[in-house]
Amino acid sequence: MTMYGAIQGMIDKFHKKVENDEKLRGKLDGVVKTMNIDLGTECYSMRLDDAQIYDYREGMTDTADIYFASTPEVLQQLIDGTLRPMKGYLTRKFTVKGKLEDIMYLKSLF
Repeated sequence: MTMYGAIQGMIDKFHKKVENDEKLRGKLDGVVKTMNIDLGTECYSMRLDDAQIYDYREGMTDTADIYFASTPEVLQQLIDGTLRPMKGYLTRKFTVKGKLEDIMYLKSLF
């Protein structure tokens, strides 16, 4: 089982959220960020550009603004809501690297 479909589901949910939330859309207008997700056995990358996720694919980009590392199981717990992001971060179930303001964009995905 890979996380490709689960991450795609998060992206679809994010797009619907942006479509229905003018404030969020305005906050993300003009923002361009890249992200790598390293799950050990599988890796993904994507690009946030003007409140839309583009170029979602397997593999990582050479440079990314945000780097998220964990396991497929922990990412699934984050998606399901059985693990709260702050608790997961504080208990080191995942790591996130990047500028603080860039990392805050992740909040809109969960």
